[in-house]
Amino acid sequence: MTYHKVKEQYLEQLRDELNKHSEKEEILLDYDQHISELVNECDVNIETEQEWMFYITHRLGTPKGVARIWQEELSVSQNKTLLYFLFVNLLFFFFGGLLTLLHFTLGLQWFTELWRYLTSIPTLLMFLYMFFWGLLGYEIGKGFGANGEKLMKKTFTVAIIPNLMLLILVLFKIIPYDWFEPLLTRSFIWLCITSTVLLYPISYLGFRWGKKKSV
Repeated sequence: MTYHKVKEQYLEQLRDELNKHSEKEEILLDYDQHISELVNECDVNIETEQEWMFYITHRLGTPKGVARIWQEELSVSQNKTLLYFLFVNLLFFFFGGLLTLLHFTLGLQWFTELWRYLTSIPTLLMFLYMFFWGLLGYEIGKGFGANGEKLMKKTFTVAIIPNLMLLILVLFKIIPYDWFEPLLTRSFIWLCITSTVLLYPISYLGFRWGKKKSV
């Protein structure tokens, strides 16, 4: 039937317009099914390819218009992902700073015990934090595929700013140094610097792994 050729043309144009969209194959499969449903539901006598193309584009929109909608949705999803990871990273700093402030201002026993415990396992906390950055890359790679590399770099660049600011405050002793004295040994400071340098490679490895899972 004529509509088979028109459907192939429509989907091929849509494929070209979607370009490197991370969900391109899923979108094409959906619109393949939509067109088949439209044909089955059609109660109008259509004979030529031009008439079928007009009917399909009238009901679903042009391939260019459909692709634009999906690209806009992808952009919104990317912005949400960036804000989510930025928010979670800021939470680490917020709760760490709040715990420190309350420990030195309130002097509650259970706060003191919690503070002593956390300051006794800095290496473990560092590895858990580095796991968070690996997870950041993995989720972006899995969710956006190859199309997410720019998002991963942008998210990393924005989210790393609080880390660099804290590192500068520590190195130049701008923060109340006595508060963090149990942690601020020479070896721990070098561990912080090294782990900060490694955050991007860890995120990128997570991204590559997540991208493989998205295929």
